[in-house]
Amino acid sequence: MKDYLKYLKGDPVIWIITILLMAFSLVTVYSFVPILVKIEGGSPLQYLLKHFFYVVIAFFIMFLIHRADSKYISQLSKFSYYMAVLILLFTLFFGSQVNDAGRWIKIPFIGLTFQSSDFAKLALILYLSRLLVKKKEKLNSWREGVFPVVLPIIVICFLILKDNFSTAAMLFMLCLAMLFIGRMPYGKLFTMLGFGFVLVFLIICIHKAAPELNILPRYDTWVSRYNSKMDESSADILKNAQSNNAKLAIHNGSFLGQGVGDGKLKEYIPEAYADFYYSSFVEEFGSISAIVLILIYLILLFRIIRIALKTDDLFQTYVCMGIGIHLLTQVSINMLVCTGIFPVTGQNMPFLAMGGSALIMACASIGIVQSFAFNLQKRKLMQSETTFQTISGG
Repeated sequence: MKDYLKYLKGDPVIWIITILLMAFSLVTVYSFVPILVKIEGGSPLQYLLKHFFYVVIAFFIMFLIHRADSKYISQLSKFSYYMAVLILLFTLFFGSQVNDAGRWIKIPFIGLTFQSSDFAKLALILYLSRLLVKKKEKLNSWREGVFPVVLPIIVICFLILKDNFSTAAMLFMLCLAMLFIGRMPYGKLFTMLGFGFVLVFLIICIHKAAPELNILPRYDTWVSRYNSKMDESSADILKNAQSNNAKLAIHNGSFLGQGVGDGKLKEYIPEAYADFYYSSFVEEFGSISAIVLILIYLILLFRIIRIALKTDDLFQTYVCMGIGIHLLTQVSINMLVCTGIFPVTGQNMPFLAMGGSALIMACASIGIVQSFAFNLQKRKLMQSETTFQTISGG
């Protein structure tokens, strides 16, 4: 293992966790796709090969980014934000429909799809981190500090909101957490939170007053999911089947699980390989393995925060904190949905669930973190050499 890790700079623990999760995803994707085979045809091997292709691309991108000089990441953050806005606008007008949501871009010639919001989330984390550093002395001023920082958040979240409310809400709360870490005054933070609720309320009112505009095409779906969660006793059994089956799968898994490939309820859970990954995982591997999985993600978060606290570059600190919180939030929402605590929504398990764009952007995020960690290692090495030369000269 050490022979291979010498080519991978940065935090070795993060590398080991990420690679192990991606390798394990090959097993679970092959096991969890029977429902996809029933719906869209094909074979489990076909989906496994497709996922393997994404894993290879994701690892290659992660490797390239982690070798890049960390200073370029800050310089490219503004470009990546504007690119994200353009991609979201393109998706808004020309996006492909998948599961009744037009949040996908179909890549020409190769037939693969890319979820634009996955790129936009990382782009916004990078750009917001840059703005927090640039405006850190002006955050008490609405005009010079707050508005320039808040506007990019509003633009990205608004463009995502139309087809993906859960992602827009999660991203907005993540940005608030980053603003809190960036020491924005509490009064302005609560004002922003209130503004966010008011803005969503106004958009809903406009949609209900003028439904022909189709501002929120998935509004009825959101309401139905919320009502089903709030009043499960009177909810339509068929409409609530995926949530009920997810909870039954967790119960069926017990402590040790049914074994790899032996889960039964995964065949009746839509998105068992993505949005309901956790329930399929517990059914086949058991609650003890599920606890181990949670600990692995917590260790990953701890190592990312450790890098954030070690660096003396504020931009790197904010980016690492944003990425760490984002990954853990995705994990938490997937688990909360599968256990029935949250209404049904679309957030998969980073590095494990099947999905090309989500996997690629999660690996790009880790590549950025490892670039910062590699930068720390080089700085420590230079300091050690300087100290040694000083001692030798003396």
